[in-house]
Amino acid sequence: MPSTQAPFSPSAFVRETGGSYARELGIDLSGGDPAEIQKWLLAAVLFGAPIPVGTAVKTYREFERAGLVRFDRIRQAGWHALVRTLGRGGYARYDFKTATKLIEVADRLSLDYGDDANALHLAAADETDLVRRIRQLGKGIGEVTAGIFLRELRGVWSKAQPLPSALAVLAAGTLGLVDAGTLDKAEVRQALMTLWREDGMTPETFPEFETALLRHGATLRRKRTPKPR
Repeated sequence: MPSTQAPFSPSAFVRETGGSYARELGIDLSGGDPAEIQKWLLAAVLFGAPIPVGTAVKTYREFERAGLVRFDRIRQAGWHALVRTLGRGGYARYDFKTATKLIEVADRLSLDYGDDANALHLAAADETDLVRRIRQLGKGIGEVTAGIFLRELRGVWSKAQPLPSALAVLAAGTLGLVDAGTLDKAEVRQALMTLWREDGMTPETFPEFETALLRHGATLRRKRTPKPR
């Protein structure tokens, strides 16, 4: 008998799984507003630690309540205030390290780019240099944080072209969308972007699909990780 299973719809998958973390946090990156990009940079640093997504979201909300979503205010607040804010969000294991990292980012963003992340993008020679400049913002800003930050700026910054994360590739392979064993990450990205466009969606909204795959990949990893006895 012929299969009655409906073809995979990326847009339906996003609705079921959840998409952009920036949108979930109420951050509007679409217009390239420097203030909104600073908010997302803060969130990306929080998401970049090996903690549950819910904890990162809760901690970002604490920064919002404290009025600390701009890096000049983060710098003015000082290390101890940041530690307290991180602690209220449940960031206890990483509070000291993350407070130091946020102050480093605030200092570099001010000294090198006049507190404007868009200036960082303009100064970058290409996508590789853009990643390098983001990682130079602070000790501990690695590929994961840079990837999180740039993923949702795809379509806003022309040089924001990160490769899909390992979790997104895991999800895409498990769903049968790509042959993850034979394609490299650049080929996986192209295949997924083609699926998104074929579903009638615009390239600018592709981060929604990327993030939905990442969310699904995180769920798959949790299910596959043995629980400690």
